[in-house]
Amino acid sequence: MKSKIVRAVVEMGFIIFLFYSNLLMGEYERANQSHKHGFIWSVEDIFTIGNLTIALLSSFIGYIAIEYFRKKY
Repeated sequence: MKSKIVRAVVEMGFIIFLFYSNLLMGEYERANQSHKHGFIWSVEDIFTIGNLTIALLSSFIGYIAIEYFRKKY
């Protein structure tokens, strides 16, 4: 039971990491404001309650999908 929880946390954490790294790359690729204001401004801009909610929901859905395919195949 403990190993399943640890695996879920690790997989969800990885999905959240990819989500936030994608947002940060988008700040520097598409938004010209990040070049003017700097890295700290960009980090503050992407770490919002809305983005956290999306990250948690998408990581949970991703974990469920991964477990489904892991058990099926």
